[in-house]
Amino acid sequence: MLVVYASKTGNIGRFVKKLPDTMTTLQIKTGEEKIDEPCVLLTYTTGIGETPKEVAAFCAQNHQHIVGVVGSGNRNWGDAYCKAAESLSAEYGFPVLYKFELSGRINDLDAFISVVDEIADTI
Repeated sequence: MLVVYASKTGNIGRFVKKLPDTMTTLQIKTGEEKIDEPCVLLTYTTGIGETPKEVAAFCAQNHQHIVGVVGSGNRNWGDAYCKAAESLSAEYGFPVLYKFELSGRINDLDAFISVVDEIADTI
């Protein structure tokens, strides 16, 4: 399954590097990237609960291929923790599959892989 991600501070980038080689990844850099297959979106939240501009642009043109979203964040932000994932879910109707803090722990990686594999088996 394709994992599409955006990383600003490197936390998500570090997480993605730990994924197995069986998972194809695509980094959102401009938001102009186009896909034609199902994917899981992995995003951070910027500002105080805002969706990154490049992620919003990517979703606007590719939302029909996104089967779920995963958020990375910092719990210190309270209600804004992983808010971008929640906002995108509300806007486009795909589910929030998982949330993890910063670059995740080994249990977060295992849970993410399990969720993505489960979805891939149903497509």
